[in-house]
Amino acid sequence: MPASAFLEIGVYFLLILALTRPVGVYLRRVFAGERTLLDPVLGPLERLVYRVAGVDPRKEQGWKGYATAILVFSVAGVLGVYAVERLQALLPLDPDRLPAVPPVLAWSTAVSFVTNTNWQAYSGEATMSYLTQMAALALHNFLSAATGIAVAVAVIRGIARAEAKTIGSFWVDLTRATLYVLLPISFVSAVVLMSQGVVQSFAPAAKVTTLSGAAQTIPLGPVASQEAIKELGTNGGGFFNANSSHPYENPSPATNLLEMLLIFAVPAGLTHTLGSMTGKPRHGWAVFWAMSLLFLAGAGVCARAETRGNPIHQALGVDAAAGNMEGKEVRFGPVDTALFATVTTDASCGAVNGMHDSFTPLGGLVPLVNIQLGEVVFGGVGAGLYGIFVFVVLAVFIAGLMVGRTPEYLGKKVEGGEVKLAMLSVLVPTFCILVGSAAAVVSKAGLSSLANAGPHGLSEALYAFTSAAGNNGSAFAGLNANTGFYDVLLALAMFAGRFLVIVPILGMAGSLAAKKRLAESAGTFPVDGPLFTFLLAGVIVVVGALTFFPVLSLGPAVEQLLMAAGRTF
Repeated sequence: MPASAFLEIGVYFLLILALTRPVGVYLRRVFAGERTLLDPVLGPLERLVYRVAGVDPRKEQGWKGYATAILVFSVAGVLGVYAVERLQALLPLDPDRLPAVPPVLAWSTAVSFVTNTNWQAYSGEATMSYLTQMAALALHNFLSAATGIAVAVAVIRGIARAEAKTIGSFWVDLTRATLYVLLPISFVSAVVLMSQGVVQSFAPAAKVTTLSGAAQTIPLGPVASQEAIKELGTNGGGFFNANSSHPYENPSPATNLLEMLLIFAVPAGLTHTLGSMTGKPRHGWAVFWAMSLLFLAGAGVCARAETRGNPIHQALGVDAAAGNMEGKEVRFGPVDTALFATVTTDASCGAVNGMHDSFTPLGGLVPLVNIQLGEVVFGGVGAGLYGIFVFVVLAVFIAGLMVGRTPEYLGKKVEGGEVKLAMLSVLVPTFCILVGSAAAVVSKAGLSSLANAGPHGLSEALYAFTSAAGNNGSAFAGLNANTGFYDVLLALAMFAGRFLVIVPILGMAGSLAAKKRLAESAGTFPVDGPLFTFLLAGVIVVVGALTFFPVLSLGPAVEQLLMAAGRTF
């Protein structure tokens, strides 16, 4: 791997490290109800929202009430998005006169955006009107991201409180996450993106004639406003089918860096918020460094695989100096593309600046494994923090078994109920991934959509269900997912991967909030040092490896061995 690759990955990581504390401090102030610089402007708007919605901001909810509010809000969101998609031909802001979205595709897309997955089985510029993109899809880029942040903050409260019956108000957390976090950062980021060439327009697609005399249609639209929240909210749904490899979404290396920073900014900051709100800042940093170890390992492996090139091409005399450029934009090259792929799949984002289907087998293995680990390597906004909370519980449980005493986490006993809920939240996505992939490769309906046979075809189907259950949204693009089979099964996986994970985690938070806090003793396992950092990272890797190693061996691993031998399937 060239020295420049180490430099690019290192600079990006140092920028994230520099952002972690200030973002984390700001998030703590927002959700603790403390005054911020934005209060004079947003405070009156926040109070107006509460009055209109009939919400008493002083009234908190137990974990069951919190979970019920999320489910009701999300089901209403699915119905709203579906209605806009089906009626878009009758609604304004449709200069290209697009027809209504077909029913099954509309339903799958509605579930996708409400669950923060943003899986797209369609070409955005040819399927969705400007109004649908803004009022349905981009709206839920904000609301689904705010829901994830709200759950993370509720979990932190559950850890921090003792002998408490409530973990906060979902409606207040949702409102504050949207108004004080997502909207202002997205507004500034959208302006910066526009200054760099990202399109923001309501004009219809431009009709031009090329120098060769051919007619060409160039799609336009309100892209910058959606691009900003797409990255900041770790949503990933592109305005255009080419996503962040499209020059109107991501014109230059500068915008590429900004978009990657937006993806990790809030998830990294939440680790500091965890330490600050629980009064254990060193624990927050221990979690941060566990995430960082896994991120740097994945980025290094992916970049090395893509910069080395394809040995089959090299045997044919193709110069490998540029690395594996298949499926990549020349604006970014193999290193920036590998780094973007690692970042977007460490988070539950799904935005791409290159086609993962065209990566080398080992390079494509990294984003696939990142999602299968639970997308807890920083993870999505909120989702990464509450996801790694599950592995923290498992780590302290394992540590307790090693020394033969009841495990404790920040002064709370971790008992059978919490461990069962933790395992449930791990097993639900696993079930969706493995059962869904098996159904795809043994049925005509599943196999008919694959662009490749053999191990790469298995990887395409496996990636689809992994991405859906992990609420990521990226894809091995060789798969045609716009069929009844995939629209239905992937929608079910997206819904289960979001809400059947959130509900058990909220149950864990509620259980911990109700417990008494115990004084630390000589037998208490410390969760704020290097030992815990390595144990946490190890538990994440071991759980993922034990679960998915067999299917990965049949897919990317076999393909890598074939490629190394100069053979194809």
